[in-house]
Amino acid sequence: MATKALPLFSSQVTFFICLLSLLNGCRNDRDHVEGSSQAAVTAASGVRTYSTAFPQTENPIGEKGTWLGGSAAGASISAGGHLSKEGRLWGDVQTASGLAFGVDEPTQFGDPTAILTGAWGPDQAVVATVKIVKTPTVNCCKEVELRLRTTISNYSITGYEAYCSVMPDQPYCHIARWNGPNGSYWNFETGSSAAYLVNGDRITATVTGRNPTQISLWKNGVLLLKAQDTGAPGGGFGAYGPFTSGNPGIGFYDSYDGNWSDFGFSSFSATDGNPGAVTGSVPHTDR
Repeated sequence: MATKALPLFSSQVTFFICLLSLLNGCRNDRDHVEGSSQAAVTAASGVRTYSTAFPQTENPIGEKGTWLGGSAAGASISAGGHLSKEGRLWGDVQTASGLAFGVDEPTQFGDPTAILTGAWGPDQAVVATVKIVKTPTVNCCKEVELRLRTTISNYSITGYEAYCSVMPDQPYCHIARWNGPNGSYWNFETGSSAAYLVNGDRITATVTGRNPTQISLWKNGVLLLKAQDTGAPGGGFGAYGPFTSGNPGIGFYDSYDGNWSDFGFSSFSATDGNPGAVTGSVPHTDR
């Protein structure tokens, strides 16, 4: 997997790794946003980072303009929206009491979505901690999702999604390409995984490269899946991608009962620096 070289300055490495460890014990008051949310761009390396423990109660999530929700893609009956949902194509994400979770799913595959705003570099890594309030069972499906190189525009969401079930009796993980139109996606990972996530698990996803684009998914530091996008058609849809720009974010899926507050994320961190520093897959000397 092609990755950027890690800056060989111990202070930058320490700052970077701490942020991607959800800022446990590391603090820079200059970059403090509010509560448990922090954002920073290191001048020397140009690395952008963001970390949050979702301290506020917001519907949809905003954190002072930091997030853009799925509903920003707009509403359209002709593009797949339903009259009962005012034509909305994708849902939003909300936060309360340190939990990020879905608002609703206005179409069959209109997953609640939120991505970070601003300009992000193409090599991205995201880490989130799973929070399960009530373990879902029996009826499929309920998922937590990480987004990479995602773009929300009129009637369209493109990018990559790494996701896992939170149901012990419905275990699975996948990497998907979102092609743009509502409901147009392709699970295109190599291999398979019968994993699922429980309370406290950490899920990590990375993306590097241009053509092909390389996407990887980890659970608690263990590699689960890889995918490679060359823009080929798949999943019963035409040729899309590979996507070389866009922003990191999160999403959720509940196709059964809409009890969104039963599961979600308790923390989230993203960077457009060296993804290997998150996963440990790229060796370096400064620690």
